[in-house]
Amino acid sequence: MKFRYLTLGVALLAALPAYAHEPKASHGGRVVDAGPYHAELVAKDKTVEIFLIGENDKPVDPKGFKGVAIFNLGGKTERITLAPSEKNVLSGTAATALPAKFKGAVQLTAPDGKTATARFD
Repeated sequence: MKFRYLTLGVALLAALPAYAHEPKASHGGRVVDAGPYHAELVAKDKTVEIFLIGENDKPVDPKGFKGVAIFNLGGKTERITLAPSEKNVLSGTAATALPAKFKGAVQLTAPDGKTATARFD
């Protein structure tokens, strides 16, 4: 009898990851985990935008957040300061046009002072 319960428990635990989901990229960018949030990176020309996504795929208001994007562009590291904009997104401007695909990280600081990092590989 105990073996049945153990088998049932193991089967239920094994099925849990199947219910985990990744939020969809609502703005055509790349979505990664960033601590308690998901961050969607959208880069166009020189503009970098980070859309924050919270629980139940709800957008997070970026007021009070700040961040810095650190990207490897053509063998050089570029730091881009991110701040809330009128579009309800964290945004910043790069010194040069951004390529279609690049690697880097974004460090976010929430209004409560907690930090999170989103890595884009």
